[in-house]
Amino acid sequence: MFAHTAWADDLTCTQSRSTVSLERRLRQLYLDLLGRPPTLEEYRFTQMKGDILDDDIAELMTREAFYGRLKGYHRGLLRANISASINNNSDTRLQVSTDFLKPLELRGNPSRSLRGRNGTGCDHFILQDDCNAASEDPHLEGPNKRCRDERGVPLPVSVNYNPDNYACAQIALPAGAPNDCQSAIAGGTVANPDGGARIAVQDKELFYCDARRELADGGFKLYLCKPNSTLVNQGLTEEVLDGDGRIVAFRNPAPPAGATTRLDRCTLNLVETNGVRGRYAFQNGCVQKEGVVMTQAPHWDLANTASNTQVAMCAIEAQNNDVNPWTMEACDSRFQGDRTCGCGVASRRCENNTGLMHSQRVAAVNEEPLQVIDSVIRRDESYFNILTTRRSFVNGPLSQLYRNNQSPAVWVATAPTRRDLVPDVPLDKTDQWVEYTRDEYASGVLTTAAWLYRFPTQRSRVSQFWDVFLCKHFAPPAGAVVPPPEDSCNRDNNLATRCGCSYCHATIEPVGAHWGRFGERNAQYLDPNVFPKVSAKCRDCALAGNTGCDNECGNYVMQAFDGEGASSLGLLRTYLYRTQEEEPNIVGGPKLLVERMLQTGDLEKCAVRNVWNHLLGRPMTTEEERLYLPTLVDSFAMSNHNIKHLMVQIVSTDAYRRVD
Repeated sequence: MFAHTAWADDLTCTQSRSTVSLERRLRQLYLDLLGRPPTLEEYRFTQMKGDILDDDIAELMTREAFYGRLKGYHRGLLRANISASINNNSDTRLQVSTDFLKPLELRGNPSRSLRGRNGTGCDHFILQDDCNAASEDPHLEGPNKRCRDERGVPLPVSVNYNPDNYACAQIALPAGAPNDCQSAIAGGTVANPDGGARIAVQDKELFYCDARRELADGGFKLYLCKPNSTLVNQGLTEEVLDGDGRIVAFRNPAPPAGATTRLDRCTLNLVETNGVRGRYAFQNGCVQKEGVVMTQAPHWDLANTASNTQVAMCAIEAQNNDVNPWTMEACDSRFQGDRTCGCGVASRRCENNTGLMHSQRVAAVNEEPLQVIDSVIRRDESYFNILTTRRSFVNGPLSQLYRNNQSPAVWVATAPTRRDLVPDVPLDKTDQWVEYTRDEYASGVLTTAAWLYRFPTQRSRVSQFWDVFLCKHFAPPAGAVVPPPEDSCNRDNNLATRCGCSYCHATIEPVGAHWGRFGERNAQYLDPNVFPKVSAKCRDCALAGNTGCDNECGNYVMQAFDGEGASSLGLLRTYLYRTQEEEPNIVGGPKLLVERMLQTGDLEKCAVRNVWNHLLGRPMTTEEERLYLPTLVDSFAMSNHNIKHLMVQIVSTDAYRRVD
């Protein structure tokens, strides 16, 4: 294959390690810097030159393949993959219906809170705002249905008995009888569970006749429903009759603990939780369905959005309220269980049924820190700007996620600047990355959603920073002593002082406070204007025993487990156990941590070790640390921490030249 004898010699195993042929060195550089061997033309060109100069190596570092290699290096260094760090269980995905009006609907777990049963959509055959034009169960619905309440919230337009609570037998009607429940009580029968003669449907059972659209043409099947014999329903045998002698409820005269005491007949009337208007809940044992509306297409439906074509959607999901119009509770965190909220404008709170939007957002979040790093390296900035710069990038999915606060039930991620200042990149532009400047608190990759989600607690963020950027690891010292379990020191809630834990946590806890203004298990920035150090409301809730406090105080101390906790109710949790000397860490954020570490020289040493490991495929030996580390660190610092300069220096060492 190779005509030149030097190339052929280079392939033998007898060559001395102390002398490296030009061709072998060229191949080594190309593989490490570009990820491929040289071409025949590149071999010939280098042979004609007779040497590989620093300028030649620098030229390799201008090629796209080089930047691609460095991106892969940093992907591994940062462990930049949040696929397993963020849960998307499909509950917010709008499913596509297949019958009649074919509306988009939530059929996962939210459908139980919204309608009464998991896996249930709306009534596909009734238009919400013309709800009296069609009827499913007139005897259950009443003569004049209300389509919406006084504040525009869609009300149920049809109802069915829930198979989770009722055993329902199909009703057979006399030949030629109308297919309705009046005919059922006039001559309908159901199968005898004991196998005997069929049993006649009685007049008193009218309200438990359930018409269901189960035929392909939307026609009804009729069922007679009675409480089933599940554990919670056992004993519901006593019939409660109205003035006309018809059953309106089944009651348990002597219910055991935890059992259902009464099941009322189904109607269109919603329950108001704790008597609060607008806190709607379904009637126990009933599936209460709203109808269909035509509305704005979801944000991922680009074709219908472009043509301004409306689509069919269940009326609950089609709402775009920011708050419950009755209680004024915010919808973003509650829409899956609050039938007054909906999916929002252009269905921003919901996702498409294929999961594509979620996959694209995960990919974009994974890529963002790599874009930040790539920009620093391309511009020959200080390498440590990757830890401090406010510069970042968005593509289409990430832009729209931030600008429109999409999928808030899945992505608890604060927009890194005012939403309208985030570049408006079209949703389908997954490969178009646009630069912008984040707010003052931003600190390179350390405050990107990828970092915050991948390392979800303050402690894990510190541990990763120590490992990746300082080349240090937390471990108790040799000979560390842990007191016996009965020692009261083991019950100290402050890990920075708890015996046995303080070896590591005396450092971890105060350093972790640099991420104290960032939520845990999310990418939320706890803005001091919204999350003050002390919340009077949260303190009052805690003192009153209301530790939930309307879901507003999850970031505050709401329970006391020791004396310091008792005196800290209503305090932002990150301040708990922090001393006055440590509190500036919370204010300064990760940027302050980087500034302090730069003064120690540890960041520089670790960067040199990491790049050495990347290029040589192994850590420095003790002897190599003595020979090379001080010189490489000094040269790196003199170049304003230019990583390309550092790489040139490393590949010029004898140690690199001798790599097999």
